[in-house]
Amino acid sequence: MIRSTRLRIAVASLVGIACLWSLTARLTVEAADEPKLDRRVLPIPEPIPKPILQLDARNAQAPPRFAVTAPKNAPNVVLVLLDDMGFGQVGTFGGPVPTPTLDRLAQGGLRYNHFHVAALCSPTRVALLTGRNHHSANAGAVMDVATAFPGYTGVRPNRIAPMAEVLRLNGYCTGAFGKYHETPPWEVSPSGPTDHWPTRSGFDKFYGFIGGETNQFAPLIYDGLAKVEAPHDPNYHFTTDMTNQAISWARFQKSLTPDKPFFLYYAPGATHAPHHVPKSWVDRYRGKFDGGWDKLREETLKRQIALGVVPPGTKLAPKPKDIRDWDTLSADEKKLFARQMEVFAAFTEHTDHEVGRLVKAIEDLDQLENTLFIYIAGDNGSSPEGGLVGVFNEMSFFNGVPETVADQLKRLSEWGGPTAYPHFAAGWAVACNAPFSYGKQVASKFGGNRNGMVMHWPKRIRAKGEVRTQFHHVIDICPTILESAGIPQPTSVNGTVQHPIEGVSMVYTFDDAQAPSRRTTQYFEIAGNRGIYHDGWFAGTVHRAPWEAKPRATLENDIWELYDLRNDYSQANDLAAKNPDKLKELQALFLKEAAKYQVLPIDDRSVERLDPALAGRPDLMAGRKQLTVYEGMVGIAENAFINLKNRAFRISAELELPNANASGVVIAQGGRFAGWSLYCDAGKATYTYNWLGRELYSVTTPTPLPKGNVTLTVDFVPDSVQRGAGGKATLSVNGKPVAEGRIAKTVSNLFSPDETVDVGVDDATPVTEAYRQGDNRFTGTIRKIRIEIK
Repeated sequence: MIRSTRLRIAVASLVGIACLWSLTARLTVEAADEPKLDRRVLPIPEPIPKPILQLDARNAQAPPRFAVTAPKNAPNVVLVLLDDMGFGQVGTFGGPVPTPTLDRLAQGGLRYNHFHVAALCSPTRVALLTGRNHHSANAGAVMDVATAFPGYTGVRPNRIAPMAEVLRLNGYCTGAFGKYHETPPWEVSPSGPTDHWPTRSGFDKFYGFIGGETNQFAPLIYDGLAKVEAPHDPNYHFTTDMTNQAISWARFQKSLTPDKPFFLYYAPGATHAPHHVPKSWVDRYRGKFDGGWDKLREETLKRQIALGVVPPGTKLAPKPKDIRDWDTLSADEKKLFARQMEVFAAFTEHTDHEVGRLVKAIEDLDQLENTLFIYIAGDNGSSPEGGLVGVFNEMSFFNGVPETVADQLKRLSEWGGPTAYPHFAAGWAVACNAPFSYGKQVASKFGGNRNGMVMHWPKRIRAKGEVRTQFHHVIDICPTILESAGIPQPTSVNGTVQHPIEGVSMVYTFDDAQAPSRRTTQYFEIAGNRGIYHDGWFAGTVHRAPWEAKPRATLENDIWELYDLRNDYSQANDLAAKNPDKLKELQALFLKEAAKYQVLPIDDRSVERLDPALAGRPDLMAGRKQLTVYEGMVGIAENAFINLKNRAFRISAELELPNANASGVVIAQGGRFAGWSLYCDAGKATYTYNWLGRELYSVTTPTPLPKGNVTLTVDFVPDSVQRGAGGKATLSVNGKPVAEGRIAKTVSNLFSPDETVDVGVDDATPVTEAYRQGDNRFTGTIRKIRIEIK
């Protein structure tokens, strides 16, 4: 009786499982033909296979193969995001620099002239790739200055899945190329975790750099999780390299899986500093900016009105008072500044040219017709971070050491080349953001948060060459792509219930130029610069300009401005004094939105936040006084290495030398623009300190190191506790001091955002020209190197 009952239960269970499998399999097959599958829970679960009772496979029928495919006719998606590029910079939106690729896409599609970003790179990028406000995704600032507060931790929560993951789990191939400034800096090491790297954030393929910027001639590149050895080709440029990689990847996808759509995220480091571009591109701009930034703003506005990308009657917004009139500058200042802009313009055109190669490759694959091509000309406005006169070496900016016009003129011929790491003067940034004022970081001004954007999709967008004026924000791109692909916003991804997407789709604008905007409210905030848009009005405050050392007032005492955007496209007419009630209404709305999206509390600290201990974020080296590294450990990011700045330290290297003629680098940090290196040449050991590419201090042993086992030690003792203080360096061999010298100045904040610590070699650019780039590996054996903080 018991056996009979058990048998009936087993048979019933098998029948139930079989019915469930049959239903699930039927839905799966139907989903492949007609997208009826529920795509709101990702990954879409596989059906439970029906038990097979036949003994012989020849008598059995295999069930249909389960595979998730993209909805029928889903387009390829190419998402281009350029860096630090102003609304009035590109020719397509009236700027002085020809951008034929952007022109072509605009003429075959739509230009958007009320499109907004977060006014800073990481926040914009996280918002773009998730569809949520940047504070909601904990990206209230760049990851390098993350804090402990919600909204600012720099760690995207699991409840906010990246768009790439949603597309991948819906049958798309996904690839990212270029800049990916969304990984917490303490996770950028071989120790991980790697959850927030591109290939763990929905991208099958990644080729690019992880930080905020990179040397275009000697970049820090990763292919997936693996560091790529720096190229040593005099004709190399990263934008060209990443474009080659993107083209190759797209060809692979359409060759091997022609029916599978791809999502290609193309994000060059251009035109972010350093402004690096092949000289042949610069030469064509010689003399074209001699008229200065004031004239350029006026000429740009005229072109913008003629093109119809700004309304007739638009006025130039007032120039910040710190930006001097061009006519008052000296001859030397004009000479320097004109050259700065020539290089920057060439960098812009070169970048658009590389995008053009990508467009041509997709066209050659016969894929352009059904490719939604979104080209965003800037993740924020053009950058004033070079200060009022610019810098030849941006490490000067990071370390609070100004450069003079005279300093820069001495090396003017190098501007834009591999021996420079330059950034132009803020006056050009304001000009490139015409007709608006200010620029990057200033989230309360359209110079910081409004960028030109073009959408091109011949199969779906019937309008050609038209302008769309609906107010939209970068968080609206994700839902636009999902709707275009026929993919619903997910409610659960990888087992985590999802925070709702906060953007609204822009697909409604494709066919109706006059449709009312579906985004009626949007807040903006970066480092205390904040504003609020609502129903055609905008209120905001400039808390601190990028070139200012400290805020203009406390957060409670900031002076707010008010603009009626229905009649004032460029924020030229401040109505705060005339309409105080409207201003108070919008200020109250800002606080409401700020509380809703994790904007509070606002943190207006600047360089202090580069220090993890002061900022309150994780630090891989937190509390450690010593670190041991070994031969072959290369590419260690500054955030993953023990901090030797502003303190006494010892570096002790245990070496084995086959002879008394050792050469090459034992250990180095940074490179040509700031850093230090311990190396050998003809047997003699040298410790060289490179202070911001301006001054080199070296201490060298008087005789070659002996053959055999050798302990080589560097001791540094600073003069004082003052940041950037000089001090004395002593070299010892096998415990005996043999040489000492003075290091007059030291780097206080940052050696490099992209150059690393390398053991046994100095990769990328060399700390000193005493050894060659690409040919400086140590000829002996490095047993270990111990670094100690005293």
